[in-house]
Amino acid sequence: MNSIHPHLTICAAEAARVARAVSPDQLTMPSVCDAWTVRELANHLVLYSSHGLEHRALRVQLPDELVQRDFTAEADWAEQYAGRLERALKAWSVPEAWEGEVDLGFTVMPAAEIASLIVKELALHGWDLARSTGQVFSLPEATGAFVLTVVEEHAEVYRQYDGFASPVPTAGDATAFERALATSGRDPRA
Repeated sequence: MNSIHPHLTICAAEAARVARAVSPDQLTMPSVCDAWTVRELANHLVLYSSHGLEHRALRVQLPDELVQRDFTAEADWAEQYAGRLERALKAWSVPEAWEGEVDLGFTVMPAAEIASLIVKELALHGWDLARSTGQVFSLPEATGAFVLTVVEEHAEVYRQYDGFASPVPTAGDATAFERALATSGRDPRA
């Protein structure tokens, strides 16, 4: 097993925990992500961090019906999300998943880089969902440090496409994950 898979597992467990605590009435509320409701944020998280994670491991494109689907329309969406995350983690548990490149349809990237970006997706959007619904999203320092590395490596590209806002200041004693959030334009103190 490579060094990224444990971070995937940790972030997936935390994202699933947060999703399970989202109440149906919270889905219509605004999220901390500009112009997205909690429902839209949850759907983005489910699509790209579970279905996307599994499809990337299997080298299969995401079908259009998944991209358009409202996962949160089903009462047990959070349990389905947790199950899909388990399937995705299992797909990445085989050495072959980490070999070669993954065709995203618009670019081709090394498999390990794709997995790293999905760790970032789980952590940042998991935090967004937690913050939007009055929860806390926490990671061990080593996983936070890994997320920070990925965020720092890709921040400028994400900013070019409005995926990240301008960085915000952090306290001197900020954790690695708080620094990752701040680098991505999220205020961990808000």
